[in-house]
Amino acid sequence: MSEKAISQMTAKELLAYYQAKLDEEARQAKANGKLVCWSASVAPPEMCVAMDIAMVYPETHAAGIGARKGSLDMLEVADRDGYSVDCCSYGRVNMGYMKLLKEEAVTGKTPEALANSPAARVPLPDLVITCNNICNTLLKWYENLAAELNIPCIVIDVPYNHTMPVPEYSKEYIADQFRNAISQLEVICGRPFDYQKFHEVRQQTQRSIAQWNRIASMSRFKPSPLNGFDLFNYMALVVCARSRDYAEITFRKFADELEEKYKKGEYAFKGAEQDRITWEGIAVWPYLGHTFKSLKNMGTIMTGSAYPNMWDLTYDAEDESLHSMAEAYTRTYINTCLENKVNVLLGIMEKSQSDGVLYHLNRSCKLMSFLNVETAELIYEKNGLPYASFDGDQTDPQNFAPAQYDTRVQTLGEMMKKRSSAADAE
Repeated sequence: MSEKAISQMTAKELLAYYQAKLDEEARQAKANGKLVCWSASVAPPEMCVAMDIAMVYPETHAAGIGARKGSLDMLEVADRDGYSVDCCSYGRVNMGYMKLLKEEAVTGKTPEALANSPAARVPLPDLVITCNNICNTLLKWYENLAAELNIPCIVIDVPYNHTMPVPEYSKEYIADQFRNAISQLEVICGRPFDYQKFHEVRQQTQRSIAQWNRIASMSRFKPSPLNGFDLFNYMALVVCARSRDYAEITFRKFADELEEKYKKGEYAFKGAEQDRITWEGIAVWPYLGHTFKSLKNMGTIMTGSAYPNMWDLTYDAEDESLHSMAEAYTRTYINTCLENKVNVLLGIMEKSQSDGVLYHLNRSCKLMSFLNVETAELIYEKNGLPYASFDGDQTDPQNFAPAQYDTRVQTLGEMMKKRSSAADAE
């Protein structure tokens, strides 16, 4: 597609176009004998992109399967293979999908569940890369992928931050992990690492992240031109293409569109915004529409969330020591102490002018739910804003009850309105 045609596309059109383009690039890379890497979502892609390795992201792919109502078939395959329901449902969906791809590669026949899957087709990987800055489940998940497929597994160890700010020795250790990954890639690729391209990729990553943060900042306006649920959709590119200009182009267009709407007095809820909440936790992909509409029906808009904010990977691209990049990849709020997690959420609530918080108690993502009760109580002590929680899961629809969600959301709405009425009476 020509640059002119791309420049005339809306942000929504660009999102769909580049998502499809990334999948096609991975398929073409495999067909042409180039390397394909499956990568964890917050593992640094900069090294692989610098070496022209096609990237696929199992978490985003699993989320897409869940959003398209196709996760149960993949979960059944994983269940038959012995993966417990207590495991991450992203991992179970991905392991099921991998099993079907592997069966197809071995037998030459496409399994029925794979043929009927609404998932975008992606090729099997030649290597995997993971990082434990969001959870340790990723280590076993990717080790299993590597063992099943007999391919290299690059692990970047990012220690948990029991105190903040991040100490220098941690940055040095993580930077060494980056350099070790580079050495492994040189062996896997059979050629020297391209340090000039690596520098350019880091610069591109920062341009993409700057535009991503521009979008997120639009929620500071009241009424908001940004519906926070849109961040969940556009997040696909901050995960899969932050080191490519695809993300920068799309995010810049979306931010420009939002700024133009705000100037014209056009808002996400078209005058129906009554309350604003911060959403804490991963989206419920199989019920994304339901979770959004239940809030919208009450005039409640989601303007804050730490989940998409995890990809605010701002760092100094000119820092050749890689300490700045190391800090960006270790300060992910769920990789830090409770005190910092509380401070991050408080900052998001303040910037987004939230009136309350909705906590997703995720059945299969322990780390995104761990300490939510303590977090909620500490935040309430500091700002007095009401909160509610609901039980759910990011991709397993069996662990979400729409009726329970609606009841919890209604309760939160009533608490926010009561608090607002009391404030007006004063």
